[in-house]
Parts: sequence; C-alpha cells; structure tokens
Amino acid sequence: MKQKQVLLLHVFYWLLIIFNGILSRAVYSKSGLDVLDVTIFLANFLGFYVNYFFVAPRFFNPNRFYMMIVGFFVGVFIFVLFRYSMEELLLPAVVGFRNYAEGTTFLYYFYDNIYYSSLTVFVSTNLWFFKYYFKVEEERNRLVEERKHAQLQALKTQINPHFIFNSLNNIYSLVYQNSDKALPAIEKLSELLRYSTKDLEKDVISLDKEIGYIESLIGLEKLRIKNPELLIIEKNINHPKINISPMLLVPFVENAFKHGDFREKGFVLKVSDDNKVLHFYLHNFKNQKVKDTASGIGIDNVKKRLEILYPKKHELYIKDLESEFIVDLRIIFPYEND
Repeated sequence: MKQKQVLLLHVFYWLLIIFNGILSRAVYSKSGLDVLDVTIFLANFLGFYVNYFFVAPRFFNPNRFYMMIVGFFVGVFIFVLFRYSMEELLLPAVVGFRNYAEGTTFLYYFYDNIYYSSLTVFVSTNLWFFKYYFKVEEERNRLVEERKHAQLQALKTQINPHFIFNSLNNIYSLVYQNSDKALPAIEKLSELLRYSTKDLEKDVISLDKEIGYIESLIGLEKLRIKNPELLIIEKNINHPKINISPMLLVPFVENAFKHGDFREKGFVLKVSDDNKVLHFYLHNFKNQKVKDTASGIGIDNVKKRLEILYPKKHELYIKDLESEFIVDLRIIFPYEND
C-alpha cells in the first residue's frame, strides 16, 4: 500500500510538470511544441531517475550530512550533463542550432542550470527517501512481528512441560497410594496432552476449546481432592467460537491447584464473555504449608503473552494476599473476531 502511495507521488509530480509547461505556454502566448521544451523535459526525466535509482541511494547517509550535499551536486551535474549533451552537442549536429550562444563553456552552463536542476534533484531525492523510509518501516514491522511470534512460541512451549510436571506429580501420588483414581487420572492426562500438543501449534483456538481444556484439567484434579464440591465453577459463554491464544487461561487454574488449600476450602472460578469482553475471575485460598519460590513461572508467562497479544486491550488484576489469591482478567477481543 505504501509503495503504491510513492508511485502516485511520482505520477503527481510529472502531471504537475506537464501542467506547468502547458500553463507557461498559455501565459507567454506560445504556440506549438518547441524542441527545447522536449530537451528540458528529457533532461528532467533522465536526471530525476538517475538520481532516484543511483545517486540518492549511494550518497544518503544521515550520519554524514556532507555526503548528502555531495550527492545533491552530483545529481545536479548529471542533470546538466544530460541537458548539455542534448542542447549543445546533439541539436547543433541534427537541426543546426543550440540553446546557448556558441562558445558557452560547460562551467557557465553548469552554473546557469543549478536553478533549473535543483527542483528535480530535490524532489527525486525526497521521493527516494519516502520509498526508503517505507521500506525500513516495513522491515521493522516484519522484524517486530517475527520477534513477537518467536516470543509467543517460546512462551507457549514453556507451559506444556510445566503442566506435565504438575500432573505427573499428582498421578505419582495416586499411584503411590494405590488409589483407584490413578488409572482414570492417567487416561485424562493423555487426553489433555493430545489437546495441548495439537493446539499449541496454532496461533489461536476457539474460546470453548480453551474452556474445555480447563474443565478437563479440573476433572483431572478432582480425582485427588476429597471435597470436589468445593470447586465452584460458573460459566456464561455467548460467543464460544471467538478466537483466543491457546493455554492463556490455564496457568491461572494450574497455579490455584498447585498452591491452593483444598482440605476444607476450594475455589471460585467465573468465566463470561458479555459484549465480547472476556471476564475471567478466579479466587482460591492458599495452602500455607506450600512455599514454592518458582510458583510465578506460569503467571509471569501469561503476563508477557497478554502484553504481546492484547496491548491496551486487557486488564489484569492480581491480589496476592497472605491466605488468598485472586485473579481478575478482562480481554477486549479484536474486531477480526466479528
């Protein structure tokens, strides 16, 4: 799109040059097309694009201002060389007359044409600069997007091993106790792993799939909890097919199970998407016996992903109290979800 804008500026400039030529002939009451009008136009055209494609790219250096001044005079010299070749060498040989008086030196011709060439060189250099700026901007945006993508891929791959580690610890405990819940737990874990390995490869998944993943995780954790009825879950989803980055909400639930107190307490989980604003609320009580300095890995991960994916489109409030942990997250979904 930006390259198209540069092309339109080129077209506009040459239309302006042509219009100025027509207007000047009307003002000075000239009729017909003078051969000198053709030579000055050709000198403009050739000087413009030689400067645009060769001189400006070679001499433009924002750290060396003198190079740009040198480049300007090189562009002027090329314009003058084209005009001098046509008007003082070619025309006398073909049609028998020249523009300047016979004997005019090239130095005089050069000095006299600085005025005529300056506009051509100035506009040509600025249009090249626009093209250069747009190219640099596109490259910068591409690198930013690639960096974001690389960061997201790295962050997503951090989640899966962390989740597996937590789940295997739970299953190990059930197996060690010879619990009848061990086999169903292994089966549920295998289902979750199939979901995670498939969905983590995608940039987005549907909201109902993300919530289904959380429900499967809760189902797995319920196998080891004595009072599963203490887990209160409220769900009000009106737009289940809205896209969301995979495993964005799961770390909060993982954190609750890893550090929560489920002996006589549970947690409250509420998820809704009224007006296409996702509201995720989780309130759990801490197990005071569990002290893990690495507990923030998953949550720090989510914070980084939210900053990359939803800049200025999300609000995350976390209350880390002595005995409670509260997460209140709102995400305004982008228009592409419409």
